[in-house]
Amino acid sequence: MRSIWNGAISFGLVSIPIKLMNATESHSISFRQIHLDDGGRIRYRKVCELEDTEVESSEIGKAYEEADGTLIPITDEDLAALPLPTARTIEIVAFVPADRIDPLQMDTAYYLSANGVPATKPYVLLREALKRSKKVAVAKFALRGRERLGMLRVVDDVIAMHGLLWPDEIRATDDVAPDDGVTVRDKELDLADALMDTLGGVDLDTLHDDYREAVEELITAKAEGHEAPAAPAEKDGGKVLDLMAALEKSVSAAKQSRGADGEGDGDAEVHPLPAGRSGSRRSTRTAPKEVGGKKSTSTAKKTTAKKTTAKTAAKTAAKKTPARKSTTKTTNKTAAKTSTGSSAKSSGSSTGSRTAAKKTAAAKKTSAKKTTAARKKASA
Repeated sequence: MRSIWNGAISFGLVSIPIKLMNATESHSISFRQIHLDDGGRIRYRKVCELEDTEVESSEIGKAYEEADGTLIPITDEDLAALPLPTARTIEIVAFVPADRIDPLQMDTAYYLSANGVPATKPYVLLREALKRSKKVAVAKFALRGRERLGMLRVVDDVIAMHGLLWPDEIRATDDVAPDDGVTVRDKELDLADALMDTLGGVDLDTLHDDYREAVEELITAKAEGHEAPAAPAEKDGGKVLDLMAALEKSVSAAKQSRGADGEGDGDAEVHPLPAGRSGSRRSTRTAPKEVGGKKSTSTAKKTTAKKTTAKTAAKTAAKKTPARKSTTKTTNKTAAKTSTGSSAKSSGSSTGSRTAAKKTAAAKKTSAKKTTAARKKASA
C-alpha cells in the first residue's frame, strides 16, 4: 500500500513515527463521457479565464474566494507554516469507550504503520495498551488542508484510524422523524420480532456487490457482440395496506426459504400409540415395527379419520385370532367335558353292574347254602 501522509502519533511525551495509508478501496466501475454522434471521448480542459488559454497542472494553485468574488491566493507553504501542533502529528487527546463514538461521525478509514525500526517498540506499546483497556483513542490531525478528528482502534495487529466528522457537521434529525401520533400494537411488534428471528444473522464476508457484477456481465456481453442480459421481472410493489398481513406473509416466506435451504426444520411431531402398548410413544415418521413376532395393529396417525380406521382395523385384527382361539378352546373344553361326563357315567354304570352282579352271586351262594342245609336236615 502506498503511503499518503507521513507524520507521528503524539502519545503524551511519546512520539511514534508513522505512515498513513488508505484502509479501503473502491471497486465501483467508472464510465467515461462520450459524444453520442461519433463516440468521441469528452474531456475537460483547464482554461484560464483571463487569458482564455489551457494551462498545465504545474501552473495551477489554490485560492480562497471572498463574498465579492475576490480571490486570495494560498500556497502549500502557507498551510505548512500554520502554528498547529497537528500539522504533522496525530495528537491523542483522550481515551474513551468505543460506544461513545456516534457511527454517524465515521468517515474514511486509514491504517497506521510504524515508520522505521525505532518506531516499532512505541507502536506496539500503544497497540497493546488499546487492546487491554478495550478503549479507543480520540485524536486530532491535519490532512488535505484542514484539521480533522480521528478515532484510533486496533484491527488485528494494526492500529487503524477512522476520520471523524466534527459534532457540528452532523445534521439534526428534527425534520426527518415521522409525524407524532403513530402507534404500534404489541401484535405487530411480536410479528416483527418473529421476522427478525426467522431471518437470523448473516456472515458479512458472504455479501457482495450484485450491481457491479451485473455491470461487468453487461460490458462483457457488449464487448463480445452478444445481447445484453435480460432484466429480472419486477416484484409486485405498491402500498402496504395491511401491515399485519404483510408481516405474517413475510414471516411465512422467510420460514419457507429457510426450510428450502435445509434450515429451521422442526422436530418430528410425537403422538402416543393406542392403548395396550404400555404408554409407549413413537414419531409419526417411524414405520410400525414387528415386536415379538407380531405386527403392530396400528400405524402412525396423521388425521382423525386415519386414527379411527387404524384403531378399528387394529381392534378387528386383534379380536379375530383370540376369537378363533376361544372358539377352539371352548369346543375342546366342551368335548372334553362331554367325554369326561360320558366316561364318568359309563364308569358309574359299569361299577353299579359289577356291584349288582356280586350281590346276585352272593345271594345265589347263600341261597344254595341254605338249600343244601335244608336238604341235609330233611335227609337226616
